[in-house]
Amino acid sequence: MFFWIIKRDLLLAVRRRSDVLTTLFFFVIVVSLFPLSVGPEMNLLRTMAPGVVWVAALLASMLSLGRLFSNDYLDGTLEQMLLSPQSFSLLVLGKALAHWLVTGVPLVLMAPVLGIQYDLPADALFVLVVSLLLGTPVLSLIGAIGAALTLGLRGGGVLVSLLVLPLYIPVLIFGAGAVEANMAGVSFEAHLSLLGAFLLVSLVFSPWATASSLRVSME
Repeated sequence: MFFWIIKRDLLLAVRRRSDVLTTLFFFVIVVSLFPLSVGPEMNLLRTMAPGVVWVAALLASMLSLGRLFSNDYLDGTLEQMLLSPQSFSLLVLGKALAHWLVTGVPLVLMAPVLGIQYDLPADALFVLVVSLLLGTPVLSLIGAIGAALTLGLRGGGVLVSLLVLPLYIPVLIFGAGAVEANMAGVSFEAHLSLLGAFLLVSLVFSPWATASSLRVSME
């Protein structure tokens, strides 16, 4: 059932490619506009690159949170999942993983190409990709909690942003900090270790919290 949920959401994403491309284009446009606005000063671009890429990835991930459960809620699929004998938390984890595959993975793949605009060295680009691989699943898992809490509410998109943005800040700090530490010539393993710890904690607690929130919203 877990893999069926992932396969189903990926198939729906392929059929609604505009939603996926909107998130990716937003990320590309935001990251690409900064070099045009601040000028060709390479030292300045290298300094601001980690923060710009991570903020753009965070905002792009938030764009699709409103659609994470809304379609299933409207067509009754979510209610059938709730009544299923399978673990509801596991099904929710499948939907969060599918959300990351659709939104997070394209951002990770595009990040090195965009990082070249900021004259990032190869080792910094590698750290950037690793930090995004560890951090973007956390964004999807935490965002699933916010999407579940605001399901069916008017103006839910704004409420999701207000709920999850404070929880995204540690991921943003350590994700961008890992790249900055690499460029400064100091150890960046601590930043990546903290991102890995955030990922493990999110994997343990986020499905349970999201499932509980969905039960409350369905009532």
